[in-house]
Amino acid sequence: MNKMDIINKLAEDTKLNQKIAKVSVDTIIDTVKKAIVRGERVEIRGFGSFSLRTYKPYTGRNPKTGDAVNVDPKKLPYFKVGKELKEMIWKEKA
Repeated sequence: MNKMDIINKLAEDTKLNQKIAKVSVDTIIDTVKKAIVRGERVEIRGFGSFSLRTYKPYTGRNPKTGDAVNVDPKKLPYFKVGKELKEMIWKEKA
């Protein structure tokens, strides 16, 4: 499922105009993105939470040559699955 599929599903389920559904989905995604960039945690109950994780610099290895490589510190988005979604997945798997 991609963004357009979500927009179409929202428009279909709520009987909204597709343009309004697109603006709604875009607004939600942009709000989540901006909050993560500001370092805020975004939690959607039953789905999961988004946060920003900070990683310290470390010395890694180039897998091709085996040479040591310094890896710079970085910040990356992180998603943690909510309990309800996790349970739904486990039930489907069984």
